[in-house]
Amino acid sequence: MKRAGILNRHLAGALAELGHGDGVLVCDAGMPIPDGPRVVDLAFRAGVPAFAEVLDGLLAELVIEGATAARELREANPETSALLEGLFPGLSLVSHERLKELSAGARLVVRTGEARPYANVLLRCGVFF
Repeated sequence: MKRAGILNRHLAGALAELGHGDGVLVCDAGMPIPDGPRVVDLAFRAGVPAFAEVLDGLLAELVIEGATAARELREANPETSALLEGLFPGLSLVSHERLKELSAGARLVVRTGEARPYANVLLRCGVFF
């Protein structure tokens, strides 16, 4: 058994398969899940695990070269907006409808138990060298 890092075997395996440019959608419990991408559903109950906790764990494991979120986030969920803008200074903002369209091209969807609006981000994987 692993001592540290991500212990969920489905998530650890999915992360190991990602390559440069692959998309990872980290989403709240209400985001429609597109057909196609591999889905790791971590939602246990409303708010568990929290979006920020899951994102923190993923960022410890991945190199990210870009991120996209819904522009509606700024008004509807300022706390998550501040979190994402702090983590990703070049955060791209699109309409929520556009984010849903873009998420169909993700390679992996990680569903959190977050129950606040627009707590979703599409990450673009980078490389470590």
